[in-house]
Amino acid sequence: MKKLLATTLALLATVNMSLACTAVDLVAKDGSVIAGRTMEWAFDMKWQLVSQPKGTELTLIAPAALNLPAHKVATKYSVVGVNAGIIPGGALLDGQNSEGLSMSGNFLPGFTQYQTVTKDDKQYQTVLTFGSWALGSFANVAELRAALPQMKVWADDTLQTGPTPPTIHFVFVDRSGAGMVVEYVGGELQIHDNVAHVLTNAPTYDWHLNNVRNYLNLTTVGVPAREIGTTNVTELGQGGGLIGLPGDYTPPSRFVRATLLRHGVTEPADAGAAAQAVAHILNNVDIPLGIAQSRLKDGSLVSDYTQWVVVKDLTNNRLMIADYANRLNYLTIDLAPLFAQEKPATRLVTELPYPKTSAGAEVLAP
Repeated sequence: MKKLLATTLALLATVNMSLACTAVDLVAKDGSVIAGRTMEWAFDMKWQLVSQPKGTELTLIAPAALNLPAHKVATKYSVVGVNAGIIPGGALLDGQNSEGLSMSGNFLPGFTQYQTVTKDDKQYQTVLTFGSWALGSFANVAELRAALPQMKVWADDTLQTGPTPPTIHFVFVDRSGAGMVVEYVGGELQIHDNVAHVLTNAPTYDWHLNNVRNYLNLTTVGVPAREIGTTNVTELGQGGGLIGLPGDYTPPSRFVRATLLRHGVTEPADAGAAAQAVAHILNNVDIPLGIAQSRLKDGSLVSDYTQWVVVKDLTNNRLMIADYANRLNYLTIDLAPLFAQEKPATRLVTELPYPKTSAGAEVLAP
């Protein structure tokens, strides 16, 4: 593990890499709420699917130099999510709890600056425990939103955070469909209503909303024909209303693309249809291996790629997950037995029991 971490750190010292993530949520006609996200990275992060049972004890700490006491907090709700096994302590970067609250942590480099803890503060924690605390302690967005102003969240160079600084912003959505984006900018907490129901990476959320104004001309309805002089010119095919939709993999382009798709998709009838819709939207920001490359100082190339995807049914407590090798075979997990467990459990995402990838004549056997 130490050798892997050292190798990763050495590579990152030569190139500005980032976690490229896209999160989206959707409400079905029957009120079902589905949230999904992609996780992109260029290195093996040893992603783990983990369960955090109700009653798990979290240790919330202040910077060591302040000599403030650590606080022990027992979680109120069961949580299932994904963490990076390479990061000491296993910081939760995505998850959902038994009450239907979902969180996705997306990389926000260059803009994130966490809060400063002082000797007068009573509530504090590192960003590494934030995801477990938020999902383990609150049933919905409203409860969490009310508690955040009292909690200082910090990070500094003393934390063992793995290959990159933990510069992250978070998107939360609950079983009612309420959502918010949580950012720490300039040392201050900033909370935004997630009106787009989408989150990517840098810049900050408010910048992305302003940028969407550049694409107000885009529409899901094309122009079928137009008179040019005396000639009636017809469209070559469907989709002409989306000419100009950005197709690259930068965070601003992914935000615009996912936002337009999320708000343009036909309203799904129920949870199953909404899960399919979210999966299709995420397919449009999926990064194949080799497409988003960076060159290291030694001349070699590394590529960001979609290492895993989750689609979370917050209404029915279900999770669909697939890694890069199983994108055609999502594993659907009934979370009720996991939420009922009294002991934590962990398994590598690459070793989950995915469905079979092929079948023969038996598939049509009577």
